[in-house]
Amino acid sequence: MDAEAIKQSLEDSGLRCTPQRYAVMAFLMKQTRHPTAAEIFEAVNRVDPRSSRATTYNNLRDLVEAGLVREVAVEGRAARFDAKGTRHHHFVCDRCGNVEDMEWFDVPRPASGSLGKRILRECELIFRGLCTKCVARRASR
Repeated sequence: MDAEAIKQSLEDSGLRCTPQRYAVMAFLMKQTRHPTAAEIFEAVNRVDPRSSRATTYNNLRDLVEAGLVREVAVEGRAARFDAKGTRHHHFVCDRCGNVEDMEWFDVPRPASGSLGKRILRECELIFRGLCTKCVARRASR
């Protein structure tokens, strides 16, 4: 995604395109992995040292709330962030914590009675197990 497309996506989502918010979004758009908030702060701060930790974290929250970024919760570890525009599921490695994208497939919606008065927005899956690197390490022991 180029600079104009990032600016437009922010504006279309009702967010002002501040230099700090743009830097966070631009960094995430270039990523093939799923960085933590601390990793994002460090990378953005290398480019623009004026950006504070609080500003970076607040921008991440705003981007998640606007639906431009997904927060991937990893039990017992720092949350990871993903700005990949296509729908996909995630695989989380139990050993190293690596988060990988998995091809999207539709998840059946629960029976309406099981939700009670809740309103379901979407369903996504998080697969958990050992990634290919950890499986290889385990096999070589």
